[in-house]
Amino acid sequence: MLETLSFEIVILIVVVGFVAGYINTLAGNGSLITLPMLIFLGLPANVANGTNRIAIFLQNVVGVGSFYQQKQLNLKKDGIIALPAVAGAILGALVAVDINEQMMETIIGIIIVAMLILMLLKPKQFLQAEGKLKQKTPWYAYLIFFVIGFYGGFIQAGTGLFILMGLSLSAGYDLVKANAVKLLIVLIYTPFAIYVFFMHDQIHWVAGLILAAGNMGGAFLASRMAVKHGAGFVRYVLIFIMAISAIKLLFF
Repeated sequence: MLETLSFEIVILIVVVGFVAGYINTLAGNGSLITLPMLIFLGLPANVANGTNRIAIFLQNVVGVGSFYQQKQLNLKKDGIIALPAVAGAILGALVAVDINEQMMETIIGIIIVAMLILMLLKPKQFLQAEGKLKQKTPWYAYLIFFVIGFYGGFIQAGTGLFILMGLSLSAGYDLVKANAVKLLIVLIYTPFAIYVFFMHDQIHWVAGLILAAGNMGGAFLASRMAVKHGAGFVRYVLIFIMAISAIKLLFF
């Protein structure tokens, strides 16, 4: 279990973390890169799942701070929608991992394909300006984010994509604003998931902090590029990530 961390392994973890942090901030599913790497390096799957949360948390500290500096976040207003996600994440992290993993991946892959088709057919839904935000968040949005939080607490991989779709479709956020709020939501609920994994001794702290160094760098760069290039740029990145993720989940 990563008893010795050579210089080469440290560099590998940082580089993979940087790529994952960039992907997570602009779209999501960066954990589909970091989780297999941590398992390949010798961590049990459940420990890799818990260790990955350290990087996710610190990555989002940087991302939220950067988006806030660029005036893309209202911490009080945007943080409210995170509350049901927190409740869901706590429950998800506590649930025993005894479901059919292949079936879960297939279901997630199908959902991502459906969202990808929607994004291709109705691009304006995801490119609208903040001025078109719904005045009041519909009640079903909170139910959606409870479910997303449950899944995020359970495994995290793919959560960012679901949050982006939920924010765009239920609350009317454009993709730049949605990315900022997505990071805030994950930042708020992740400490609760970390606590659960910590209590079950399922975190490798050294590997998690090294991974976090890379994630934080990727998050900073991606948050700057998202605001600079706008929702159109984010949409193209998101389409690419969703297509790759769906192919992996459904066919490999």
